[in-house]
Amino acid sequence: MRSKWLILILILSLAINAGVLVSMGYHYYVNASTPSLAPCPMSPGDSHLYQSLGLSKVQLSKMEPLAQKFHARLAELGTLMERKKETLTDLLQKDGDPASIENLRKEMAGIQDKIQEEVIVHILESKKILDPNQQQRFFDLMRQNMSRANN
Repeated sequence: MRSKWLILILILSLAINAGVLVSMGYHYYVNASTPSLAPCPMSPGDSHLYQSLGLSKVQLSKMEPLAQKFHARLAELGTLMERKKETLTDLLQKDGDPASIENLRKEMAGIQDKIQEEVIVHILESKKILDPNQQQRFFDLMRQNMSRANN
């Protein structure tokens, strides 16, 4: 009688372990096979705003390259801005001359301006791909995300 219980417990333990392994393997496969896109600065989490608009295949084929180009440009400008911040920190630490600090501040403001231009151009190009209902949804989502970011 005792050996039957032991065998039953062993079989149950094996079944649970097999289930856990299969589940972990499945989740690993799903996550590994899903292409990772850069997070969108206008959308929370790891998604892009356009992914929640129900785009057709034709629209997606136009939107994805546009988004990739946009994110690559933002990353480039972001890297440039990070270098400028490091330089500014160094100048401030060394009691750098005020003219150098002001020139660097102006360069940083110029980069911020380029980032804003890139965002506006990207929104206008994205808008051309969307139908009127999708445009309304797009701007509603953008408003939500902006108000959430301000809180």
